[in-house]
Order: sequence, then structure tokens, then C-alpha cells
Amino acid sequence: MTGNMDRKIVLEDGQVFLGRSFGAIREKILEIVFNTSMVGYQEILSDPSYTDQAVVMTYPLIGNYGMAADDYETETPTIGALIVHEYNDEPSNFRAEKTLGEVMRGYGIAGIFGVDTRKLARSIRDQGSRKALLTDADTPLSEAMTKLRAYVSPKDAVSRVSCKEIWTAEPGNEGLGTAEAGGTEINTEMSCKKEETLHIAAIDCGMKANIVRSLVMRGCRVTVVPWNTTAEKIRELHPDGIFVSNGPGDPTDVPETIATVRELLGEYPIFGICLGHQILSLAYGARTYKLKFGHRGGNHPVKDLTTGRIEITSQNHSYAVDEESLRGTPLAVTHRNLLDCTVEGVSCEKDRAFSVQYHPESAPGPRDGAHLFERFLRSCRSCQSKL
Repeated sequence: MTGNMDRKIVLEDGQVFLGRSFGAIREKILEIVFNTSMVGYQEILSDPSYTDQAVVMTYPLIGNYGMAADDYETETPTIGALIVHEYNDEPSNFRAEKTLGEVMRGYGIAGIFGVDTRKLARSIRDQGSRKALLTDADTPLSEAMTKLRAYVSPKDAVSRVSCKEIWTAEPGNEGLGTAEAGGTEINTEMSCKKEETLHIAAIDCGMKANIVRSLVMRGCRVTVVPWNTTAEKIRELHPDGIFVSNGPGDPTDVPETIATVRELLGEYPIFGICLGHQILSLAYGARTYKLKFGHRGGNHPVKDLTTGRIEITSQNHSYAVDEESLRGTPLAVTHRNLLDCTVEGVSCEKDRAFSVQYHPESAPGPRDGAHLFERFLRSCRSCQSKL
């Protein structure tokens, strides 16, 4: 790709990074973050957790395998922007149906390439995530800084990306019938014959499609409900267990979801992932805080404190659970990030509730944590057998 530097990124501290446009050409103010994954840009682009964020990809070449219909994590991507060093607009992949740039234009997602992403990622690492303006290269710096100072970050991201109506995924549904977990292909028709189908109510805070696949392929019927669904409404569904999904933003921005989970504690087995982990912790009275630059990538080592096992995990979050605030709650820390010692998992055995900060459903991987779905379903079956 050739051309003049027609776009720039202006950070709220006044730093400027020049680049060239691809995807949609839009002026936007977003939170700038970085992701260290070497593959999986399509899953990153379509992960609802990146709503209102400009994601800097540290791997230098992006777009080389195009976009495949089966690899989206949501039907309508809501990521703010993608910033890359080298963009390839001529992918080589027999599965590719469109280029990355075509998809980004279709969804109005801004892109900038030719950026010194190593320098930009180091800036985010050293000084933290912050507001960034994506604009034309000739926009005066004074004008850009005025816009950045006036901008107030939205707090309604979860309500924008959550489903609006209740829907159900059944075992054997087309597109959800066969999938991979932990490197093993599982056929849902066979798993359904082995054990009675479990019914899981999944609270959608911006849920990735592979979470639903991970449950359905294990023989579950999954009823997906909006983020602000009441505990009473969930009880009416008569589920065997409750799942709380990932999603964007600050967990304290969804007090309705926290209240629902708090009311259901002890009534059903509960499993939370990422934002769901934070929501579960808040429901028990713990606190969360914002990390300096967050965790985003596919190679974060996490230690399971109950087994001593170390898993390589996929992560995408800005917030973490304050370990000190867990004192006095019935939650125990079960997992720890080996890079910065942050809390990566909690559990309350009495209430059959647990959660992890990372993504065991990760696509394209790693899948070290896929066994956590089995743990959740064992708890659900145990409760089902007592009825």
C-alpha cells in the first residue's frame, strides 16, 4: 500500500502519530489500547468488549488472511478503530470472503496504518491508556486538543451491545452444532444423548459468539437475556445455571446487572467471564479498579491456585478486582496473573459461584481454560440431580 500520510492520532497528552487511512474515514475520539496477539484480528475486530476503543495491534502485519464468515464474534462489530503498522489488502486465504478494509468500511470502523505501532504501544504501556483523536493529518493540534479536553467518555456501552430481546440457542443449531474445545471436536448430538440437556440462562453484557458455541456444543440449551433482565424474569426461565458474559467498559456502569446477580446468588450455579467476573465480585461486595493499560493478548500466563497448573490465556479487559476488597466476602482467590499478580479468578463454593478474568472460550486460542465450562456444567448437573 502506498500513499501520503493523510491521517493522524492525537493523544490527550499532545503526542501525535501519523499514518494512512483504510477502512472507514471518520473523526473519532476513543480510548486507545494495545493488543499483543499475533493472530485473531477478525475476532478482535468483532469482540463487543472493544466498543469505544481504538486498538493498536503490536503484531506488524494485519489483514493478510482476510475475513471469513465463520469467525465473527458478533454480527455487528462495534470496535472504535484499528491501528496497525502494515495493512495487507490482498489476503491469501481460501476461506476469506472479504478484505479487512471492506468489512471496516461496511461497519463504519476507522483504520490507520503505517503507524509506528512499537512507539505507540510503548507510550500506552508507560503512560497508560488514554483518550485519542483520530483525525485528518492537517487538523491543527490546538483544535485537536480542544476536542479531546471537551470529550466525556460514554458509560452506556453494555446497553448498546447487549441483545435487545431474549433468544435461545439449541443443541444441533446450524453453525453451533460442532466446534472445538481444548483441541477436541465435540458433536452436540452425541453429547445430548449421553446426558439430559442443561438449560443455561446467559446474561448478555456484550457476549462473544464462541461462548454460546462453547455451551451449546456441550449439549446445553442456552437462553440469552439482555443485560438488564431482572432476577424474577430469569427465575421464570427455570434455568439449571446462570452465565454472566464479557462486555465493554467499567463494571460499575451496570448496577442493574450487579443487582440481578446479587439476588440470584446461592439459588443457581453461576459462572462469569471477564466483565462477568467483575460483576460477580461486585455482587459479593468487592471493588474493582482500572488498570494502567489493561490486559489484551493471547499469551498471558495465569496460575490456578487450587491445582498449581499454569495456563496460557486470552485476555481483554481494562478493569480488575481489588484483592484487598475481597476480605470479608465469601469469595476466595482461585487464579492469579503471573505478569502482574492481579486477581484472575474467584470462587464461592457454598453458593456454587465462580468466575475468571480471562477468556476460556477464546477463538482462535489458546484453549487451556476450556475445562472451566465442564466445571460449570458439572455444578449445574449436580444441582439438577437434587431436584
